[in-house]
Amino acid sequence: MQERELLRFTTAGSVDDGKSTLIGRLLYDSKQIFQDQMEALERTTKLRGEERVNLALLTDGLRAEREQGITIDVAYRYFSTPKRKFIIADTPGHEQYTRNMVTGASTANLAIILIDARNGVLTQSKRHGIIASLLGIPHVVVAVNKMDLIEWSEERFNEIVAEYTEFSRKLNIHDIQFMPVSALLGDNIVEPSRNMDWYDGPTVLHHLENVVITADRNLQDFRFPVQYVVRPHQDFRGFAGRIASGTISPGEEIVALPSGMRSKVKEVRLNGDISQEAFAGQSVVVTLEDEIDVSRGEMLVRTHNVPNMGTEFEATLCWMDSTADLDLTRHYTIQMGPRVSHAYVRTLAYKLDVNTLHRGEAGTLTLNEIGRISVETAQPFFFDPYERNRETGSFILIDPGSNLTVAAGMIRFDSGKLEKREATPVSSNVVWEELAVTREMREDRQGYRARCLWLTGLSGSGKSTIAKELEKRLFEEGKNVYLLDGDNVRHGLNGDLGFSPRDRDENIRRVGHVARLMYDAGFIVICAFISPVREVRDAVRQLFPDGAFTEVYVKCDIKECIQRDPKGLYAKALSGEIKEFTGISAPYEEPENAELIIANQDRPVEESVAEITGFVNQ
Repeated sequence: MQERELLRFTTAGSVDDGKSTLIGRLLYDSKQIFQDQMEALERTTKLRGEERVNLALLTDGLRAEREQGITIDVAYRYFSTPKRKFIIADTPGHEQYTRNMVTGASTANLAIILIDARNGVLTQSKRHGIIASLLGIPHVVVAVNKMDLIEWSEERFNEIVAEYTEFSRKLNIHDIQFMPVSALLGDNIVEPSRNMDWYDGPTVLHHLENVVITADRNLQDFRFPVQYVVRPHQDFRGFAGRIASGTISPGEEIVALPSGMRSKVKEVRLNGDISQEAFAGQSVVVTLEDEIDVSRGEMLVRTHNVPNMGTEFEATLCWMDSTADLDLTRHYTIQMGPRVSHAYVRTLAYKLDVNTLHRGEAGTLTLNEIGRISVETAQPFFFDPYERNRETGSFILIDPGSNLTVAAGMIRFDSGKLEKREATPVSSNVVWEELAVTREMREDRQGYRARCLWLTGLSGSGKSTIAKELEKRLFEEGKNVYLLDGDNVRHGLNGDLGFSPRDRDENIRRVGHVARLMYDAGFIVICAFISPVREVRDAVRQLFPDGAFTEVYVKCDIKECIQRDPKGLYAKALSGEIKEFTGISAPYEEPENAELIIANQDRPVEESVAEITGFVNQ
């Protein structure tokens, strides 16, 4: 039972759409209600003069909820089946309780959005989808409820599916399922409905038991915020905490932030026992081979996979305080994991209308309002974009006077700008100068969009060959295009860099910024670099607005690359002359979401160029 996977899910919907009834039905039909609970439920239902047992009372715990028949607070319920364990957050549907929904849904793997089949897609139905998207919930189930009240109409169900599908195209939701249900009668909740034989999809419980959530966990970026230093005696010094993301094993090289001191993992202790591996979500004690100074609030990460570190970042903020509004002139306490510091909200870029996604000007945020802000902290924080890592991309703001949580935030990377990082310095006493001739003006005159085409792949995969022909083809089409090649930029611009992992990352960082400047000049800029580290490529992507950066993975088997070996580098690497050579003694991290994959094993160059050109011209 302890080894069963845990799924956290939340329910949302308009008032009286049947959220609490659906959860009650789940618990009832899956035999999760104790006898004394059932007896109390029957007594309460009888006192209310209702004929059928009111399953919504299982979750609506406040007196005001029972009296009004609506959900106000966030109710948590726990149950399990032979396949999984579940934690349910029954969140309120009314707009005035947006903060409650944000709280309940912040850790959810899946959201169930209920829609009353009689009313169809309402403004609040869309708002719940928008909030689910903002919170990065990877899986959404749209349950079209009360099908019994519309005579189980397939036509009406299809109308709602079509309308919500069209709306959801605007959202960052990649897995959305639609189910016709009757929470009151139990149709398609636990057992398939006999009244809707036209529906052959899963029931709600079946989907909850089988939806794949392992891929949602970030197991790549090791992030270990230190909660406590364990020192029972002078011969033992360990660092206790919960692994926010990634995995760790003895022998791996780590770096402590913010000090930058390096060491290797000596032991990983899980539940008091030495473990050969630990992963995200587990609470462990890590010991190091070297005596380095690490304190509570600091973070252990892998040497070549570090988070952003800085005192400034942008975020989406939900204001939760009912007694005071956001004040840009006062300081707050910010907490991100165990790390705490003073902070100022420096700017409020806009307020988001969660019903329409409209961005409006605002001078402050009031209760339940959501806006885009910039934050400045007194101490450096270590963070990732919320879309990549919910654990290290979220924070809370606390009123230092009352010690009440006043807001919750999700860190975003503004398109066109990379957040301040240890590896991306900005000179002191300088400001970015806006130019009189904008990129948009250049694009309007030339008649096509500027963009960055980033070709990545192993040495010998054919990147440079394809890039040269691609530059020639686009130039012949009359486009302003320029190729930044790996070797060429090391003549002058990056001539001071070696080939250590740190220098290679710096090489790509500089190229990314040059590419961004050329992009602003209206060019189609082609970059052909091995760029083996996924996070470094992602950092370059963040320099560009959405849609302006195209990652092209030139894929070729390592054996074929070794056989080609156009510069004789593989031979030197295999003989030991070149250390840390990508593909031989250093890893290459394949792109996960490349816009284009060019399989370049035995493919003519012309075909590869034609495919990329077609993508550019579409």
